[in-house]
Amino acid sequence: MIKVIINGAKGRMGREAVQAINNDSELEVVAQCDVGDDLSALIKATQAQVVVDLTIASAGFNNTKIILNAGACPVIGTSGFQTEQVKILQALALDKKCGGLIAPNFSIGAVLMMKFAAQAAKYFPDAEVIEAHSPQKEDSPSGTGIRTAELIAQARLKQPVKCSDKELIEGARGADLNGVKLHSIRLPGVVAQQTVFFGGYNETLKIEHNSLSRSSFMPGICLACKAVVKRQTLVYGLELLM
Repeated sequence: MIKVIINGAKGRMGREAVQAINNDSELEVVAQCDVGDDLSALIKATQAQVVVDLTIASAGFNNTKIILNAGACPVIGTSGFQTEQVKILQALALDKKCGGLIAPNFSIGAVLMMKFAAQAAKYFPDAEVIEAHSPQKEDSPSGTGIRTAELIAQARLKQPVKCSDKELIEGARGADLNGVKLHSIRLPGVVAQQTVFFGGYNETLKIEHNSLSRSSFMPGICLACKAVVKRQTLVYGLELLM
């Protein structure tokens, strides 16, 4: 069995992850911890092979370094990683010969939504992303929103139509990532939702995904725990392990 530590086990996602991993015959939770605990010492004491980090965005980068330096495989569910940070962690993973994953989203449906959006962008270069989460989410836009915008920008075969930059209220048009507008909604009652809205010649296309419960992320977490121990590189995006 693969030995797994859940970091952030006291949170809603963490509690779901503990249950899901304990219910998987190939995985075993050997420890639970949270922000402020000595993660490195816990990895060494338990001989954990994988650490699932579900803490907070501001701790994700340092936690990933700690996990890799302790010789375990990180499965990171916190968001807010910058491109340069991902490159640093990938180099460290390669040096340590440890597999790992930084996942903007663990939902299989959300991963497919991003894949379908990238395919659509080849034919519909004009796109905007609207993502919604609970008010407790630390960062905006979400990692899923950023990753979707990146994939759309990479897949486009031509540039989108130029729109007016005039805003009567600052921020009305949302954030801009490589010509893809990103809009963040934070409301009670929302778990995770995202709509990618494409515009074309006399037609529109919407690709939408809704996570109705945090349990929707658990199959992806279990899949990642089993996959990273077979690798020696760290990847960004669950789709690269599927």
